[in-house]
Amino acid sequence: MRILVTNDDGIHAPGLALLERIAHQFSDDVWVIAPAEEQSGAGHSLTLSRPVRLRSHGLQRYSVTGTPTDCIMMAVGHVMQDCLPDLILSGINRGANLAEDLTYSGTVSAAMEGALAGIRSIALSQQYLHEAAADSVSFSAAEAWAARVIAPLLDQKFDHRTLVNINFPPVDADQVHGVRVVRQGFRDYGRLRLVKGTDPRGYDYFWFGLGEMIHTPMQDTDLEAVADRFVSVTPVQLDLTHYEVLDQLRALYS
Repeated sequence: MRILVTNDDGIHAPGLALLERIAHQFSDDVWVIAPAEEQSGAGHSLTLSRPVRLRSHGLQRYSVTGTPTDCIMMAVGHVMQDCLPDLILSGINRGANLAEDLTYSGTVSAAMEGALAGIRSIALSQQYLHEAAADSVSFSAAEAWAARVIAPLLDQKFDHRTLVNINFPPVDADQVHGVRVVRQGFRDYGRLRLVKGTDPRGYDYFWFGLGEMIHTPMQDTDLEAVADRFVSVTPVQLDLTHYEVLDQLRALYS
């Protein structure tokens, strides 16, 4: 099995190194193609207004001066075009990708691009407590649980244009209660925080931040699963069509 490992935190991220080690538990044929710099929040974006550069970091390890989606396109269209991967593992992201985070996440979007290319794709993220410094995030739960969560998925047939999104709770490995297969949740809107400042030339600037991420509790979602110290596993489809409304809108124009 040929495995491609990517992420949105960048080629030097500790979560990527961990995922590379986990991938080697399943195969000796592991490739890494990841962004040269952090691309958190890049979503499913492409680099279109400037050239993208590819740099080698040793055997089967590359960085791309672009987004996570660029990395998958570079893999499929150039680096691995004659030896396409059988599996794409994206992560392990520093921070959760729960609920509507899926639409912002570069980690999940890399898996989306893999799914569009017809490749089995899995996104993995490690939640951490907000009071923890970003460079001291513990991947304890992910390190202990990732392989055992991935393993059953290797024999599972993925429907066309689907992927699996996995999140690990922010606790030590021995405090994880198990695995829950759940649906995507949604938070209550309003978590965006704008921090205003003034630069040395007197011009205002704004820094986007995240406020308290509250939500109305709902049963069997990824938000509740991770809060209850379970690993959440969520199947995600890329068909965004709202079929219940499709016929209603058709009737408007008939």
